[in-house]
Amino acid sequence: MTDLLYLRDAYLRQFDSVVTDVRDGAVALDRTAFYPTGGGQPHDTGTLGGVAVVDVRKEGDAVWHAVDGGSFTVGQEVHGVVDWDRRHQLMRTHTALHVLCGVIWNEWGKSVTGGNMEPLAARMDFEFDPLPEGFGAVVEQRVNDELAAARPIEVSFLPRDVAVVDADLIRTKVNLIPESVREIRVVDIVGLDKQADGGTHVRTTDEVGRIRVLKTESKGKGNKRIRIEVLDG
Repeated sequence: MTDLLYLRDAYLRQFDSVVTDVRDGAVALDRTAFYPTGGGQPHDTGTLGGVAVVDVRKEGDAVWHAVDGGSFTVGQEVHGVVDWDRRHQLMRTHTALHVLCGVIWNEWGKSVTGGNMEPLAARMDFEFDPLPEGFGAVVEQRVNDELAAARPIEVSFLPRDVAVVDADLIRTKVNLIPESVREIRVVDIVGLDKQADGGTHVRTTDEVGRIRVLKTESKGKGNKRIRIEVLDG
């Protein structure tokens, strides 16, 4: 099992670890600060023992780090360094999407149907049919107002039986998380949005900067896509 250090400290840039398994072009560690691809958030990059980490994937309880060269052995102690610029851009983008979700739920009562992100760019789909008139400009202003409000973002861990009766978490479909997960990680943008979430986020909404709505698209009946970019404040 790999201890996922980023779950409790998204700002951790460096860490020491021990190699627990090796295969062609990849290593597993006993602990890692590298985020593996999942939940719409791409993997981190960086270095491990001075060797470039080019991909990170979670397989069962282990996190595998694809490396560009190098030689690793089981039991070896290694030093990991996360590419902070990429990580922080992804943190800003992920938080921006949660703010977007909160604004749309609070203003229009619409749920998310899908999404994806890259550093400073993202798309998210919602159950609109059709989009309200002038929606792009309105939602851009609402989201930017919430970002500028510097709302604190809190991470907590709840027992499953507590999480599944929280009305906000039921809305974000916490019940779809496998029964084997007994502790639910919750990201709470205080006063705006609360979701069961395993990704990395900034500490306050003003750290995101601001967003621009690039485009809205119809992806079929009851499914409208919003594309955004994240800009400096």
